[in-house]
Amino acid sequence: MTVVEFLVVLLVAGVIGALGQAIAGYSMGGCLMSIVVGFIGALVGVWLARTLGLPEFLDVRVGGVSFPMIWSIIGSALFVFVVAMIGRRRLA
Repeated sequence: MTVVEFLVVLLVAGVIGALGQAIAGYSMGGCLMSIVVGFIGALVGVWLARTLGLPEFLDVRVGGVSFPMIWSIIGSALFVFVVAMIGRRRLA
């Protein structure tokens, strides 16, 4: 993987993470957190799709890395939603 491919993968992960945070309605931080959320969302989304036997579509391939966009966005939104539910304070 070249440097340009690595930067494109980071860009795609950042966009996926930002979309997941926007859908969940909870911001976890800046650009680096969006990239982390994008990677975790890709793992969660692909795992969930394979577990349920759903097809992978709308793949973005960069170098040797494949991002199924729809499942990655859904996975990142689920991940952010779970973190938001755990992290929110309850008002007494």
